[in-house]
Amino acid sequence: MRPFTYTKARDVGEAVAELAGDESARFIAGGTNLLDLMKYDVERPTRLVDITGLPLDRIEETDEGGLSIGAMVRNTDIAYDPRIEAHYPLLSSALLAGASPQLRNSATTGGNLRQRTRCSYFYDTATPCNKREPGTGCPAKTGFARYHAILGASERCIATHPSDMCVAMAALGATVRVEGPDGARTIPFDAFHVLPGDTPQIESSLRHGEMIVAVDLPPAGFAENHSYLKIRDRLSYAFALVSAAAALKLDGDTIAEARLAMGGVAHKPWRDGDAEAAMRGKPASRDTFAAAADIFLAGADPVPGNAFKVDLARRTIVRALSQAAAGTPQSQTDKRIQ
Repeated sequence: MRPFTYTKARDVGEAVAELAGDESARFIAGGTNLLDLMKYDVERPTRLVDITGLPLDRIEETDEGGLSIGAMVRNTDIAYDPRIEAHYPLLSSALLAGASPQLRNSATTGGNLRQRTRCSYFYDTATPCNKREPGTGCPAKTGFARYHAILGASERCIATHPSDMCVAMAALGATVRVEGPDGARTIPFDAFHVLPGDTPQIESSLRHGEMIVAVDLPPAGFAENHSYLKIRDRLSYAFALVSAAAALKLDGDTIAEARLAMGGVAHKPWRDGDAEAAMRGKPASRDTFAAAADIFLAGADPVPGNAFKVDLARRTIVRALSQAAAGTPQSQTDKRIQ
């Protein structure tokens, strides 16, 4: 690990000012991703700005009837908060599907949004990587790509975003609140993470010096009909091959509203408005869900190492939506697929 200076911020303004003046500075909270990257010599900050003392560790009700989750709230505290469990169980389930209890006890809301890809080539400084060193190439295109993207990738990068929490937040339609040198602003969750295009080193729409202060959840939590289904190589702690956050609002057996987001398939949590719209007004049936899956995956462009993901994603979508429609969400205690 390379030498760095350390500062503990006393308030949000001081934290923003510390980072804004140094292009190589980084915020640190739980450190569950950043410290790994520093040890592997992937991230090389000259300064760390510690934000663990900031008053951003609360979950509060919003005037609109939703909940606001502070950037410093630990993942465990979100997952087991009674208001989250009652009104946003999809989010609680996604958090319990991810990481391990020890990591959830340290990881924060803001850090989860900002975690970087787990691509093995990105972590290995002995190999080229356009995300780590733009212009050097993407060996995953012809190499080991089992965990890589089938949607929204580019010639420069086929890595995937690793978060489970973010997939659920995307499905729920959350909003990210940030503060920076130019003041406060809000970012729709769908616009927070960005696709690789020609600049895979840019992973979010945050500007340098901006800090996430909260994630706001809208009033609609789809508490009755939801499921988070994560398919992985083993039932214990592992990143998703594919995952699906499914949420439905039903009028009898008819779908009044549908939400569907996937993880493990793209550089960001992936939603498809056309697939969701195709389900509205249709019966909550396997045929409806299969048709939505076809729309969702119409643009899939796998490489030889991950072509299996297309069919796996299709079956995962149908199963997750079927679980949601039946009101029998996937258990995160007994992780065997229901």
